[in-house]
Amino acid sequence: MSSSAISLFAGAGGMDISVHGAGFKTVCAIESDPHCAATLRRNGARKVVWQADVRVVDVLGFKAGELGLVHGGPPCQPFSQIGKQAGMDDPRGALIFEILRFVRVIRPTAVLVEQVPNFLRTQAPNGRRLVEELRDEFRALGYDMHLDVLDAQAHGVAQRRRRALFVCLPTGASFDFPLATERAATVGKALRGLPTPSCADESPTVANHVDVTPQRDQERIAYVPEGLWLAKAPDVPPDILRNLTRKDTTKYRRLHRDGIAPTLRCGEALYHPVENRYITPREAARLQGFPDRHVFEGPIRRRTGRVRDLDQHRQVANAVPPPLARAVAAQVREALCL
Repeated sequence: MSSSAISLFAGAGGMDISVHGAGFKTVCAIESDPHCAATLRRNGARKVVWQADVRVVDVLGFKAGELGLVHGGPPCQPFSQIGKQAGMDDPRGALIFEILRFVRVIRPTAVLVEQVPNFLRTQAPNGRRLVEELRDEFRALGYDMHLDVLDAQAHGVAQRRRRALFVCLPTGASFDFPLATERAATVGKALRGLPTPSCADESPTVANHVDVTPQRDQERIAYVPEGLWLAKAPDVPPDILRNLTRKDTTKYRRLHRDGIAPTLRCGEALYHPVENRYITPREAARLQGFPDRHVFEGPIRRRTGRVRDLDQHRQVANAVPPPLARAVAAQVREALCL
């Protein structure tokens, strides 16, 4: 059986490096965002990267049975609890079925898909759960779907991040999801050894370790004790607190060195445990379990500005934690006796 793989909705390559660490080789990655595509090219010299909408991409000419794995993480925004939860009413909701389109033609030995846990409760237009629709589709193609919700912190990641993982194997093949392998790393341990971040106009000594925190935000961050958030911080002046209430427990949060990070989210940046600044993209990548050798391309968005397409912080926040995906991919490889 082949150990070659292709990735759909490849993002910044979190799944790619995960399956590579488990013994698969991703030979082609498809991703529509230009900054993510640049990141994929930067970190995968021998991998073909297609910057394109997966819906308009042909199935690449692979022959049936030629690939060992198709993997990917379709957009989660239609199903995320912190979004509008539009599900299939969001045009991005149907993108997960693009994986099926490729599988019908390529017939890989296995399929690995990552989604948010809320996807398991999302209904299709016919009233059935989407996950049951997918299960039936894969069954018709000769695959059994195995699914579970795993937390990255159970695989050594310094972050609470629960993800639904789908593994599709040939009908009758047995599969067990990985058990917890190690305790979560603390934030302090994950960030250990990094130097003072570079400023925006300097060449970073560590890739992506650049601080762009505006002066006004530094003043705001100074009021937040380690491990708390701005709305709960004592003695915050009204002009700093603004419209926040004590119920705003996930906004403007400072990490604690002895704890683990909450789930990284697009559009938000956590405060450094002891310095009055936002965490850098490299620090965020450490909290996701990315190795320092994985370099992110594209701009670093200042928290008060806007950037078209996915900036470095968003690329990291969108990614699957590599240690988690690697543990699942290793189980897939073992199940296939590769």
